[in-house]
Amino acid sequence: MSAAPLLVELLTEELPPRALRNLGVAFADGLVQMLREDGFAPQEASISVFATPRRLGVLIDKVAEQAPDQARTVLGPSVSAGLDKDGKPTPALQGFARKQGVGVEALARVQGAKGEQFAHQSVVAGGRIDNALAPYVADALRRLPVPKLMRWGAGDAEFVRPAHSLVMLHGDRVVPGTVLGLASGRVTRGHRFLSAGDIELRHAAEYERDLEDKGRVIASFDRRRAKIETLLREHAGGASLAAGDELIDEVTALVEWPVVLEGHFEKAFLDVPQECLMLTMRQNQKYFPLIDGQGKLLNRFLLVSNLRTEHPGHIIHGNERVLRARLADAKFFYDQDRRRRLDSLVPQLAAVVYHNKLGSQLERVERIERLAGTIAERLGADEALARRAAHLAKADLLTGMVGEFPELQGVMGMQYARHDGEPEAVATAIEAHYRPRFAGDDLPGDPIGDAVALADKLDTLAGIWGIGLVPTGDRDPYGLRRAALGVLRILAEHALPLDCVELLGLARAGYGATKLAAETVEQLHDFMLDRLRSYLRDQDFAADEIESVVGQRPTRIDRVVPRLEAVRAFRKLPEAESLAAANKRIRNILRRAGAVPSQPDAGLLRDAAERALFASVQQLAPATRADVERQAYTEALKLLAGARADVDRFFDEVLVMAEDAALRDNRLALLAQLDELMNQVADISKLAA
Repeated sequence: MSAAPLLVELLTEELPPRALRNLGVAFADGLVQMLREDGFAPQEASISVFATPRRLGVLIDKVAEQAPDQARTVLGPSVSAGLDKDGKPTPALQGFARKQGVGVEALARVQGAKGEQFAHQSVVAGGRIDNALAPYVADALRRLPVPKLMRWGAGDAEFVRPAHSLVMLHGDRVVPGTVLGLASGRVTRGHRFLSAGDIELRHAAEYERDLEDKGRVIASFDRRRAKIETLLREHAGGASLAAGDELIDEVTALVEWPVVLEGHFEKAFLDVPQECLMLTMRQNQKYFPLIDGQGKLLNRFLLVSNLRTEHPGHIIHGNERVLRARLADAKFFYDQDRRRRLDSLVPQLAAVVYHNKLGSQLERVERIERLAGTIAERLGADEALARRAAHLAKADLLTGMVGEFPELQGVMGMQYARHDGEPEAVATAIEAHYRPRFAGDDLPGDPIGDAVALADKLDTLAGIWGIGLVPTGDRDPYGLRRAALGVLRILAEHALPLDCVELLGLARAGYGATKLAAETVEQLHDFMLDRLRSYLRDQDFAADEIESVVGQRPTRIDRVVPRLEAVRAFRKLPEAESLAAANKRIRNILRRAGAVPSQPDAGLLRDAAERALFASVQQLAPATRADVERQAYTEALKLLAGARADVDRFFDEVLVMAEDAALRDNRLALLAQLDELMNQVADISKLAA
């Protein structure tokens, strides 16, 4: 059972760049998990993941040639079910023994979940890596998160891209096997142009070094990415990169031997808003724009090439020529668009269909305008500015720039509004109303932007959901999940004092006679609460904490996080566990009891324990309500902790379900009052184990 490094590499056509990193990690994780589960690889084995545009691979430093034998215990019926009153085997026990291929006398007795049980104990011989590896690799590839598979050649093999060769090396030995119609070997290929030829691997441990030295390929995604980052910083000089991690990841997935080069463009193009130029460079060309210390775009850019040459000038000039054409288009559209005022385009939105059941973009703008004005008024913001921003928010969809570069919608509306002399709050709200565009994106920066962004997203939610286009599985073509999360983030993170259900109702009412489903608002509230649970999990709140607040179906989203923070503080108190368990017990009692009187009668309180609890409730109720009204949720829950002794004593000494109906109803009424008191901030019964 000698251990040696194990290498698996699949060589393919160019893999999807945005998915490459995840594909590499998922392939390695899936394969290593199977090797560990069957005893071939120890938990502490070191793992190297490889992912380049044309290969997925993994190296595990310690893999056994043969897995150790494993003891196996299969539990059968309990002893009481397996033997009759005379101690003879029952049919159930005989059937279990037959299924295991042994006689009843070969079965052992062990302690299991059912008490003492019959069991079949055996030793399973460990498998050999030669027999196990190919099925493992095939299974790991089959489980990769790829949306669409393809076939190639005359075979039936399917993968995200055509596969060309398979390497499976255990130490210096080829592990035999066939995956995707490819027989395993020890030969791989390097860079398409820089490699000297095919590379014969002598030992699994030498793979990464051989591929780099002989094939001019940095196989590790992380090492290649780190090298690109270093080269970009060196070439940037004193400038900063105007690009994030996402572009670096994508470029890393496009090259195997990165080389950073610098290009330039004419300064005249800097007259175009720099957001347009930077977006064009990043999104269309995968270039890295450079900005100076004041945040101003420079007429320099960096590009990552997959080819090292002694004379890179032709690569640089070719990329400059391509970029110059894109920037010339941008400048042309920018100059043309500015000849018309933005508000002159709004009437033309009547000819643009938003949805055939929901009317035109102009009708949509009119709905958003009304709703944004209402929201701004409730926020104490300038209603006229919010309505003006909403009126202009979609006009840039008809500009030449956005027609050519759709990603600039909102950005160009802001630029053209500034050019037209609109108030700055209006201009910034036009851009901000699309925010947040993605997870972690910035929110609008002021109440005007909040009002227009909320109106836009609420209108989408109400209209699209109301005509039955509900997200299913991974399908969400109208971005309702993103819109819902955007509404929740704005309400929560900006602490806006707005009722979510009321906002949804206003959005639905904006459609007037349009036939939207009657249950739209209620269903959307449920949908948004599910999104809220996910959002709060990302904020590191525990599942039971989240359910204690969200399970109460809150409509004021701005109060959810403060309530959760209070719950988190409460559960650290020594009284919390006892009170949560008591509240759970109260809920169960009240649910079984059905109808309960609204108020307890002090004259029917007989036992000292129930009188003490009644007095405690009467004392705490006004104080906790006052704390809740001023949103001092932590203080309210800490006050509640003072009732623990009286609650515990009540359940120790008082029979709630007394035979006397009047006593029983009175005690139930007291518990109902206590339940209301305990759950003003959150349903603390959810915190009980």
